[in-house]
Amino acid sequence: MMNVCGTLICFKQDVVTCALKEMFNSASCINHLLVIGIAALIVIILALQLLIKIPKSRGSARQLVVLNSPLQLAGVVLNGCLGLFYLGLGLWMLGSNFNQDASVYLPHWWLVILSQGLSLILISFAFSIRARFLGTTFVRFWSVVLTVYAAFICCSSVVYMVTNKAINVKACLDILFLPGALLLLVYVIWHIRENGHEGTESALYKPLNTETVDDKADSESHVTPYAKAGFFSVMSFWWLNPLMKIGYEKPLEEKDMPHLGTADRAYNQYLMFLEKLNSKKQSQPHGTPSVFWTIISCHKSAILVSGFFALLKVLTLSSGPLLLRAFINFSLGKGSFKYEGFVLAAIMFFCKCFESLSQRQWYFLTRKLGLQVRSFLSAAIYKKQQKLSNSAKMIHSSGEIMNYVTVDAYRIGEFPYWFHQTWTTGVQLCLALVILYNAVGLAMIASLVVIVLTVLCNVPLAKLQHKFQSKLMEAQDVRLKAMSESLIHMKVLKLYAWETHFKKVIEGLREIEYKWLSAFQLRRAYNSFLFWSSPVLVSAATFLACYLLKIPLDASNVFTFVATLRLVQDPIRQIPDVIGVVIQAKVAFTRITQFLDAPELNGQVRKKYRVGTEYSIVINSCSFSWDENLSKPTLKNINLVVKDGEKVAVCGEVGSGKSTLLAAVLGEVPKTKDPCLWQNSICFSECMDPNRNCARQYSIWVFDGQAEIPRNTC
Repeated sequence: MMNVCGTLICFKQDVVTCALKEMFNSASCINHLLVIGIAALIVIILALQLLIKIPKSRGSARQLVVLNSPLQLAGVVLNGCLGLFYLGLGLWMLGSNFNQDASVYLPHWWLVILSQGLSLILISFAFSIRARFLGTTFVRFWSVVLTVYAAFICCSSVVYMVTNKAINVKACLDILFLPGALLLLVYVIWHIRENGHEGTESALYKPLNTETVDDKADSESHVTPYAKAGFFSVMSFWWLNPLMKIGYEKPLEEKDMPHLGTADRAYNQYLMFLEKLNSKKQSQPHGTPSVFWTIISCHKSAILVSGFFALLKVLTLSSGPLLLRAFINFSLGKGSFKYEGFVLAAIMFFCKCFESLSQRQWYFLTRKLGLQVRSFLSAAIYKKQQKLSNSAKMIHSSGEIMNYVTVDAYRIGEFPYWFHQTWTTGVQLCLALVILYNAVGLAMIASLVVIVLTVLCNVPLAKLQHKFQSKLMEAQDVRLKAMSESLIHMKVLKLYAWETHFKKVIEGLREIEYKWLSAFQLRRAYNSFLFWSSPVLVSAATFLACYLLKIPLDASNVFTFVATLRLVQDPIRQIPDVIGVVIQAKVAFTRITQFLDAPELNGQVRKKYRVGTEYSIVINSCSFSWDENLSKPTLKNINLVVKDGEKVAVCGEVGSGKSTLLAAVLGEVPKTKDPCLWQNSICFSECMDPNRNCARQYSIWVFDGQAEIPRNTC
């Protein structure tokens, strides 16, 4: 049987079987003619469709071409580069024919390569255009066609390599053709299913009669792309590109910053924390739930994911010395197989890529988790401050509460970033010691002894740091309390010329705070010096042990030891920072827990507003007391009736109880006498939602001396 190229095939064989073998052999003429025909058909049909659809879109080149997904970028770049390689190879083969007297390559060889290169370049251009301009059906159809076409070419090249036991450049390019087509197919399935059918309601097709929308709808439409980002976008931080693009074009403004997603907002985080805390209180009726474990239960999934990335980073980092030792052994002629050098170089490249990726995700997830924890702790402190009882207010002043939000909540928010350092440091040290034992043998014991002695010497310093940190926070609370009281009563200080006296008092408090701060930082400096000098001691002790034990040192174990020394240095030098952060977070957790467990006002002290009642405020024969001593009430036998819409002024001498009466109306002073009829129909805002409106609004005015203090309860 003769083929169309004039060569004899299928001699004394079944024609159908032989023809199929020739069709799936990338070196045969029949396969080349089939591939050329398919490529020509793809180029003609695709070019005609692009010539019809692109002019109809009426978009500029910048609006048409966009790469908004890492999958799309990888697929377009890979297929475009393959197309350029195909074209270069085909032109080189064609040039070789012109430079030689006889044809080195038959026409079907360079024709098939040129046709594949041209089709790939055209397909890459088509998939770089926005999907809404070409249509969803167009993109899906051509992604499937490209995948089938690439699978046929890849299978043909595999058959050729297996049959002839040879590898050439065209076969390698044909095998890479299939991953490029699969990338575009996965992008089409993932992206179009996620975004749906993109209509023409975009910035390019805005109607002339634009309608105004409310602020909530505008806020929901301007949510950060991270809230809807896919897996590949999150892993590659592709969702940051729109904001980066705006920042490259012009300075960023407040309106350019997207809003947080629903799950990341402080209000939703606080509600989740409150729900977990209440469920733990119900499960532990006789105990107080731990705030720390409540935070862990709220964000256990994020903690586990970030912990996985932390472990992956440690493992990939620890693989470096092992790969380096294997590479040195291969360079010395101790390789296991022929292509071991290429395999080791590829593994080292992928390990470094995974190390960088896992480290970036670890840092990002823990920083995001820290901001979430800080936001709902600030909200919890704010809500708790509104419900504090009088006895609790005597313990927790306004300056201390301000310190809880600005200092303690901030330090707890920084703790998730260092949380995984507490266990990854030990894992990294253990792996480094195992690698050292593999490199220098029993000399590793000297390194272990130096590390253990360093940690043991740090124990008393860590206890002193914890003590000084607690004293520092107490001194800071006293100083902030004095400063806030001075600023609030500045009118009285100016009136009586007490500025110098209060200035000396505050300076004295600052001196006490400075004393504890200097003591804490001095111990921290000792700690840092101890750990920063330990890597030098580790290396010196290890080499001395190698000399004493007469362990031979060659290029393999010396370079491995030097590379492993970095694995030992980083965790040892981070131990002081980790200890300091853990101590600060422990003190902050203790202080915030004590504040959140403080006694609250009795919620049943007042009755809420009921529509239709004639009187707004009714107090009949009630006694109120600020102190816990019920035998000495502050207000005794109080009777007060305020009708709906009536304005009432409470007048009296200084210290007669005007402010106490107002606080009693608001429900902030416990009642001490039963039975007592007490009804308050004033609307109280007990939620963080500013859009919640009350049925009615009342104002109470208290005349305290010359000060007129409005108390708007709504």
